Order: sequence, then C-alpha cells, then structure tokens
Amino acid sequence: MESINLATLQQVVSTMLSTPITELTYETEMLQGGTVGQVYLIHGEATTLTGTRLPFRVVLKNQKKWERHGDADSWRREYDLYASDFASTFPPDFHWPACYHAELHEEETHIYMEAIEGVSGLNLTGDMYEKAAYELGKFQGTCFTEKSVALQNITNLSHLDYLKQCYLRYRTWLEVYDYIRSSDCDLPKHLCEMMIDLDARSEEIFAQIETLPVVLCHRDFWVTNIFYVDDKIVLIDWDTAGYGYLGEDIASLIADEADVEHLVEYYDRCVHAFYKGFSEAAPRPVNTRSYIKEMILFMFGYRTVADYKLKKAKEAKALALATLQKIFDITDKTF
Repeated sequence: MESINLATLQQVVSTMLSTPITELTYETEMLQGGTVGQVYLIHGEATTLTGTRLPFRVVLKNQKKWERHGDADSWRREYDLYASDFASTFPPDFHWPACYHAELHEEETHIYMEAIEGVSGLNLTGDMYEKAAYELGKFQGTCFTEKSVALQNITNLSHLDYLKQCYLRYRTWLEVYDYIRSSDCDLPKHLCEMMIDLDARSEEIFAQIETLPVVLCHRDFWVTNIFYVDDKIVLIDWDTAGYGYLGEDIASLIADEADVEHLVEYYDRCVHAFYKGFSEAAPRPVNTRSYIKEMILFMFGYRTVADYKLKKAKEAKALALATLQKIFDITDKTF
C-alpha cells in the first residue's frame, strides 16, 4: 500500500482513543483491494503522554475517482456524507462506522474510520436479517417523517430513478435478453416466462412503484455491508446512497448474494419486520402492495440469468438456477 502519513495516523488514533499519542507501532492488513479503491485495517499499539500503551484498530478506505454508470460522483459520496451532518440522523441501534479523519484530494478520498467487529455476510442468522430489516424500516420512516435539515443540505446523492435505470441497462444486454427467448435456452420455461412477463409489464409495474413513499436508501444493502454488533446494526459502504422507493434496500437484502436456501423464509420475515419498523415512525402508505418481488427481479433477474448462462463452474450455475427458482417461489406481500 501507499505509505501512511504517520502524523495523520497519530492524529486519528488520538481522536479515537480520546487522548494525545506520542508514539505508534502498527501493522497494516488489506481487507479489500481493487482498481479504484483499497481498504486496509491498521492495528497496533499507541503510547500516551503518561506512557500507557493502548491497543488500537482503525480502517483506512482509499477511493480513487471513477465514474459509475449514471452516477458520476459516487466515488466521493461517502466523503461528502461524512463531511455533512448526516450522522445526526442515525438512531442508537442503526448507524455507520465513526469517522476519525477524512481527506478529499483532486481525484481521491482517504477516510479513516472505526473498525467494526461483529457478525456479517452469510454468518448472519435469520433473527439478524430481521433486525436489520426492522431497523432500516424505522430509520427510513424517521427520515421520511422528520425531513431533517441535515438531509436537506446533502446535495451528492444518487438519483431517484436508479432502480429503473439499473433494470433498463440490464435489459439491453442482448446476450441474456435474447437467451431466455431462444429455443436453445436450457433454463426451465417458467423461469424464462417470469422474466419475459416482467419485461412486458415493466412500465405498468414502475408506475405502481412510483406511487410508493420516496425514502433515503443505502442502495448496497447486502449481507457483506451489514454488521450485527451487540444487538445493533452497523452499515458500511454508503457510496451509492440516495433517494429511492420504499423497499429497494430490502430487495437487496433478500437477493444480493444472500442465503439462497432461506431466501423465501427471509423474504417473509424481513418484509414484515421492515414495514413494522417503517410504520412505527411514519404514516402507513396509501399503496398496500410492496412490489419487493418485482424490485428483486428488476435488480437481480437478468444478472442471475447471466450467471447461469455465462459462468463455467457447475456450482455457480446451480446457485443461479436455485436463486431464480426461489425468487419465483416468493409470494409478494401486502402491509
């Protein structure tokens, strides 16, 4: 990794430990790496003015400038949110990692933040899924009702039509669009028809979705970004956040590389918990149908078909097939 500025790190650790630091010893460990972003865990010991040595752990996220399709400023969004008063909108049981220091350069951001230790990914249990859904619903309901000044002052958020544009982009992928309509497609016919019917009714469905409440969405609300810590939910990676329609994030929770074996069960539990949390904080919407099953298909239908068609490993193809079948088995909920 690039060399760490020792003075900056010392400032960060002093802030985190709430005491001046005179000396640091540390190691770094890459948690995630890619072309445009790297995430590191920095851990070690800090020496205070009194000579006391204290352990510390902090995460450094370096994000280079890049342009996500239809969302050019997402690369710096997390910095902008941390620089705002957005943190004031979080309740005690639903929040993001604390930020100790953030830097914006011409084409890169550096954010030093709290290292979260908890249960995440496919280690989340059904009760933890349900807790995440409930707390998300309550958070979105509170934001919807209170319309805080902090939210009104944030200008860098993803667009309201993010879901629709995501779907329309996937639908232009002719390799998978034509595949489910071809005679040599070996996907079960009822799964192909599920997608073909979605395409035929997409305008009608979006017209209904657009009657749902507009809420602040995380838009990357999947199991790897969710941490269950001491009966609280900590949510990382806010770079796609923006206003969207009620239920978008639950669609991600259920279907984005989640627990396929329990997909239908978790759908039932999470949809109920989500709307319970939302209704505790906001008036019940006029539209009583969630459209979350359709949102799942808009976001992940063609992507999963592509996995089935294009991936070589038998296990990956079997997982894609099982995922599509589980989505087919969902019965959409009213609330």
